[in-house]
Amino acid sequence: MNDWPEGWSDDNRGGNRYGQGSSSERPEGARAMRHVQRPPAPPQQRPAPPRQRQGQSQQYPGGHGDSAGYDSGYNTGQVYGGNAGGQGNGGGQGGGYTQGRPAPDWRRRIKIGSLSLVVVVLTVSIGTYFWADSKLKREVDLSKVIERPKSGDGTNYLIVGSDSREGMTAEDKKKLHTGSAEGKRTDSMMILHDGSNGPTLISLPRDSNVEIPSFKGSDSGKLYPGRGRFTKLNAAYATDGPELLVRTVEFNTGLHIDHYVEIGFGGFAQIVDAIGGVELDIPKAFKDKWSGADFQAGKQTLNGEQSLAFVRTRHAFSSDLDRTKNQQKFLAALASQTATPSTILNPFKLYPTMGAGLDTLIVDKDMSLWSLGQMFFAMKDVTGGDGKSMNMPISGSTGGNLVWDKAKVKQLVEQLNNDEKVTVTEN
Repeated sequence: MNDWPEGWSDDNRGGNRYGQGSSSERPEGARAMRHVQRPPAPPQQRPAPPRQRQGQSQQYPGGHGDSAGYDSGYNTGQVYGGNAGGQGNGGGQGGGYTQGRPAPDWRRRIKIGSLSLVVVVLTVSIGTYFWADSKLKREVDLSKVIERPKSGDGTNYLIVGSDSREGMTAEDKKKLHTGSAEGKRTDSMMILHDGSNGPTLISLPRDSNVEIPSFKGSDSGKLYPGRGRFTKLNAAYATDGPELLVRTVEFNTGLHIDHYVEIGFGGFAQIVDAIGGVELDIPKAFKDKWSGADFQAGKQTLNGEQSLAFVRTRHAFSSDLDRTKNQQKFLAALASQTATPSTILNPFKLYPTMGAGLDTLIVDKDMSLWSLGQMFFAMKDVTGGDGKSMNMPISGSTGGNLVWDKAKVKQLVEQLNNDEKVTVTEN
């Protein structure tokens, strides 16, 4: 039995069902069409309705309110151009026009940011300057030096490395091979001239044969007459400290000393360790049990302990002049590797380095931090550009002491006083 409505057949159940007549002789009469129900459509996802206000009709699914009728959307406060849920383009309620936030004024922001950065940099720089300046030990009074030669052009620094063990523990002394001698003596002495023709670094051997002149006692103020006594240069410091050393250098050279700078064993080693060591190319291997030196030839990085041993070694060499050459080489390398952007612009390296050096640095009362910085950068330029390093010219020896070449020393001092390019050689 055919379950399909009258007039339906297998031929018109699918495919082409439109515009096709009946095959019966009788005219096709009206017939009832079967009502086909479509499955209900899934509910449309709509945004959560706004919170019900008092007096507002409740909205039900299908869009009908309390009374049947068409919901045009006006009863929810919607207007044309608004978004569903009553949110307008500006995120406001009710779909009305909302003015957007003004565009940021980037030029103004950049100016304010730049000004803030400048203020921060200046504050940090000024604070660092006064912090470092306060650490300088201004203990040497050059006004106590009598009968001083006339100042020349440029600036002359007397740089002294002493064997002071101040602040060192017994373990430090053992580690650095310094011994436990009382007091302090000059282990190295150099004159650094900073002028318009480049810096010149002149080493003064500690065994230099010099005359101890008349002088005023640094503590007593008593005048001591000269006795024409010749002795080693480092004896002047041992007799009455830095003031007599400056007096002796000026008397024997005729060169005016503008500033005095001294550093002890402990501070020297701390500076080297603070910057992570100093790279040095050692041309020849050498050992010295007295200083603890044990170096192979070649390029290597020295820590604080090794650096101190390197500059102090003298028993491994035939003359003190060889030791002064090592001291010049090392100090130039130390300054060159310290005065770099990676150290100056890095507070984690700058502050430990400055703290380590300034804590043990002794200077004259007129030395400013600015002058100390100029000295440091002049030391850096010694091995580059127009810089020059040399020993004080030597003509011979007497009683184991080195005798200066008076003619060459006179010519050297004239060139330095006139701030001329140094042409004098040490040999």
